[in-house]
Parts: sequence; C-alpha cells; structure tokens
Amino acid sequence: MGWRVLTYRLSGDQSRHRVAVWRELRRVGAVALQSATWAIPTGDRFDEGLDRATALVKRSGGQALCFEVGASEETLATVEALYTAEREAEWVEFCSECDKAEAELHHEIEKEKFTLAELDEEEQNVDRLRRWYRDLRAKDLFGAPSAGEGERRLKDCAELLEDFAERVYEARERP
Repeated sequence: MGWRVLTYRLSGDQSRHRVAVWRELRRVGAVALQSATWAIPTGDRFDEGLDRATALVKRSGGQALCFEVGASEETLATVEALYTAEREAEWVEFCSECDKAEAELHHEIEKEKFTLAELDEEEQNVDRLRRWYRDLRAKDLFGAPSAGEGERRLKDCAELLEDFAERVYEARERP
C-alpha cells in the first residue's frame, strides 16, 4: 500500500475553508502530520477524498500540493501507527456511542415506551451506527485493536433493537 502527503495553504483568515478541508480529510481517514499537512493512503476510496479536499482548497483560492511517499520502513511504520491510532480513537468513540444506544433502548424497555414513534427513533439511531461502522471498517486498513469490540457492540445493539421492536409490535397487538 502506498501513501500520499497533502500539504496546502489557504490565503488569509479562511477558517470556514480550513474546517471544510479538515472535515473532508478526517472523513476519508487521512492523518494530520502537522498543520495543513496530511498523510492519506492510496486507493480509489482515498483518492476520491483527496480529490474533494484538493478541490475545496482550490475553490477557496488556496494552493494544494500532493506528493507520493517513498519513505523508509521506519517512516512508513510510524505513519501506519499514527493512522491506526486515529482509527482506534474512532473505534473507542463508536463503542461509546453503542453504549449510549443500548442504554437508551434499556431505558425505553424499562419505561415500557413501546410506541412506533419510539421504535422509529431507535431504528434511526442504530442505522446511524451501522453507517458509521461501515465507514470505519472501510478505512481501518491495519486492524485497530478495538475493531472487533466495535463489531460486537453493533451486533448487541442490533439484537437489542430487534427485542425492542418485538415488544412494540406485541404491545400494539394487545387490546
């Protein structure tokens, strides 16, 4: 697998544009090496994100430079470690959000709030977790330590949602 380094300069105080570029690079999984300098893996998914970030820089009147990385084994290992640490932080946050979703479902079960509106809300929350999981899996190239835990936590949330859905439908069937 290869790496690219993107560095860019935006003119003046354009925090709105800086934030837009930063968000795009974070979304695709790039790793900040220092201010306005990012490492990003090569590959279709990553190339598209790099293109979007570069377009944002250019649209704001800035300049973007992208370099293919030909680095030592040590440097590549360091970049991979930084990349994996970023993914690990995302997996930890993902698991935390799964905790919140499970707590919310348990709370609704305790209150016996078995309404279709509540089911719709909980389904949207778990669907958001599913999308987040897919995005994380796609960019977790080196297998962050908490990835397996994230998969298990999402499965637990989905199973609890199914239990909640059954209770909602049972409650609707009662006279």
